[in-house]
Amino acid sequence: MQTQTQTSIARKHLPACMLWLGALAFGAPAQAQDTLAAADGTRGSPPSPAQGKNAEDTSEERWNIHAQTTYVYQYKEGFNAPYTGPQSLATTPEYSYTWTFTTYMGARLWKGGELYFDPEVVVGQPLSHLYGLASIQNGEIQKNGGTRPRGYYARWFLRQTFDLGGDAIHVEDGPNQLAGNYDSHRFVVTLGKITLTDIFEKNTYANDPRTQFLNWAMITYGAWDYAADARAYTIGGAGEFYWDNWVVRIGRFMEPKEANGTTLDHNIWRYHGDEIEVEHDHKIGDLPGLVRVLGFANRAYAGSYTDAIAAAAGTGEVPNLSNVLKTSSKVGYGISFEQRLSSDVGVFLRASSANDRVEEFAFTEIDNDLSGGVSVNGTRWNRPDDVFGIAFSTAGLNRQHREYLAAGGLGGFLGDGQLAHYGREEVLEAYYNYHLFKGVELSPDGQMIVNPGYNADRRGPVFIYGMRVHLEI
Repeated sequence: MQTQTQTSIARKHLPACMLWLGALAFGAPAQAQDTLAAADGTRGSPPSPAQGKNAEDTSEERWNIHAQTTYVYQYKEGFNAPYTGPQSLATTPEYSYTWTFTTYMGARLWKGGELYFDPEVVVGQPLSHLYGLASIQNGEIQKNGGTRPRGYYARWFLRQTFDLGGDAIHVEDGPNQLAGNYDSHRFVVTLGKITLTDIFEKNTYANDPRTQFLNWAMITYGAWDYAADARAYTIGGAGEFYWDNWVVRIGRFMEPKEANGTTLDHNIWRYHGDEIEVEHDHKIGDLPGLVRVLGFANRAYAGSYTDAIAAAAGTGEVPNLSNVLKTSSKVGYGISFEQRLSSDVGVFLRASSANDRVEEFAFTEIDNDLSGGVSVNGTRWNRPDDVFGIAFSTAGLNRQHREYLAAGGLGGFLGDGQLAHYGREEVLEAYYNYHLFKGVELSPDGQMIVNPGYNADRRGPVFIYGMRVHLEI
């Protein structure tokens, strides 16, 4: 139960945080991301029909080069808690930062064939050694990050488009997108190394932590334990079939060799993550929107919460997933809705769930969640390139996962030593993306998190204040 002190903290700081961001938004607002926007670094395939342009421009690029750099600084206030476990969010004030630099290089090889290559550098320091939250506060943080810059190949992939007729669509130049022409009826094959949110659940308003919401629970389905290494990238293939306002996507990608590990298991026929997504673009009046439904099935060498509890029974030891590893399967689904309400306001809503009797393997410890938010642009305030967004997420755990944590088990991110009083982990986030000049954006961000680690005894709330600087060419 929330104490009087905690209530006073919430009343004192939350209004100030929301008013601060709201004043920025409505004093000098905001550009909502548009479904007509060209593809960027988070949108790895040619856009859906609603994202293309039937324009007179039919030019096609042979090659392009783009780059981005993003710096995020965050400060967490201290909060009161009756106890702290081995993998709890620290109750003391902390700061965290990340910096990334990415180069996007693309070349047209032949008709419909495009090759992309993205070297990347990252450095960062997480809050509490990345423990204590399932809804982690910064989508740029990596599981194997560190305070020394590390370079790697984020993406390398071939995209082949087979045009099948229909309306002509022209797509503008952008990161991981050559300016070119496509048919509204087409089949697209992507092979190589990507992150799955390049192709699946490419939400217009909540997909990219470099320009939109930062929290992990906002950038995609929380319960989607999508195949990825510790940096969120994987290797595999996907096919996308576009037919006017319908899109069907299917893919298979490599799982890591161990939970949250850096090395992918190349035996993709034995261990893999499979996805299928159906999308329908629509209009209500003249306002675009869409609905997506995603299903996923993972197969990995992972531990079962029930098996871990049973193995520890009567031994005096806490359950340990690493003692009960075996070939295991996990399935789940997600539903996503987005809609423009006017020329300057858009909304999104997501829900997802998974049968997480098997440990989280590649994303985060969320078994079911619901999130939604609003994005507003500042055209009416003469700030058409700015964006104000506010969103809420509520995440939960399945019974077996709760019992494992209650018995003192440690997960990939969580482990307070006990879980006597379970509560859903809830996040309220607001950001304001201030466009300084072309290619340069400054974004204050505020988050309030209740029940960190699903622990109502350590309710908080936890307040995190951030600033993001983003540059792109």
